[in-house]
Amino acid sequence: MQPGTIAIVLVAAVAHAVWNMASKYKRGDTFLFVWAYTCASAALCVPIGIVLVATGAQPLSWQFAVGSLVSAALHLAYSLTLQAGYDRADLSVVYPVARGTGPVLTMLFAILLLGERLTALAMLGSLVIVAGIVVVAGNPFKGIQRNPLQGVLWGAATGAAIAGYTLWDSYSIVSLHLAPVSYYAGTLLLQTLLLTPGAVRRRDLISATVRTDAAPVLTVAVLSPLAYILVLTAMQTAPVALVAPLRESSIVIGSLLAWRLFHENHLVRRITGAGIVLAGIAAVSL
Repeated sequence: MQPGTIAIVLVAAVAHAVWNMASKYKRGDTFLFVWAYTCASAALCVPIGIVLVATGAQPLSWQFAVGSLVSAALHLAYSLTLQAGYDRADLSVVYPVARGTGPVLTMLFAILLLGERLTALAMLGSLVIVAGIVVVAGNPFKGIQRNPLQGVLWGAATGAAIAGYTLWDSYSIVSLHLAPVSYYAGTLLLQTLLLTPGAVRRRDLISATVRTDAAPVLTVAVLSPLAYILVLTAMQTAPVALVAPLRESSIVIGSLLAWRLFHENHLVRRITGAGIVLAGIAAVSL
């Protein structure tokens, strides 16, 4: 994996971690928060996508339409599954299980379905990155109040959804030859259309949500598409089986930010996990 590609994915991981931190400051309705930042992201990206289409950089085609529609559905499935898991089980179980199983499933199905081939060192590096993520996450069952099996199942379902949209987006970028920016702009536009009926049913809360969460909405609206467009760009030149675990290094960055901003404990474990992830990145780069 080329150093430049690794740098792109790591920048994406930083952006991903920062917007996840910003989302912690959300105070209003969760559904409307997702709808608001999706609308704002679409407002930023769709005009760029229109320019790319108008200039011929991204022709309108059935591949573009189908790719964007399936991607939008898979991303929404991920969001809804994750939220359902948070509502029904402990976040401390759902989140690390999801972020750990997502890249593992992506690697497995990228090799089985997409025919990707990895060197033994690259595969080892990817598994070391996942191991570092597990170390950073810590023991997800410590101090939980609800049935841990339910959290594991919801986390695994979320991880499967992550693998689903990651593999499809890789296929769209590599095999259907869709441009990352216009492709993701189309996906955001369709997600907005799919979410809007639910927002209309909550219209009495829209004004309050936007006022309360303006700062996190704008932060997520800018950094979330930036992070994912960088990931899509990396998929053009690198196997998704390597991009997926490298992207999840965001959990390490987020964990260190949480220690600094929210005074969460276990700094030694977080640094140890970060060191393991860095070793895995070094192996992937070789």
